[in-house]
Amino acid sequence: MQTDLTARREDEVLSQGELAEVVDVTRQTINAIERNRYDPSLELAFALAHHFDCNIEDIFEPE
Repeated sequence: MQTDLTARREDEVLSQGELAEVVDVTRQTINAIERNRYDPSLELAFALAHHFDCNIEDIFEPE
């Protein structure tokens, strides 16, 4: 799954830890998503989309 989570996070000048705190996961989870080593749950994908005020498809694109 392709993601532009890193770019969106950096545009808001958020660290992985800060974003993780906002969506109630660990920094390691954000890191794993950004490195394409973990696909987020639907609940987490919605939380991230809500935070960035966009659709899930704007952040995550299936390969």
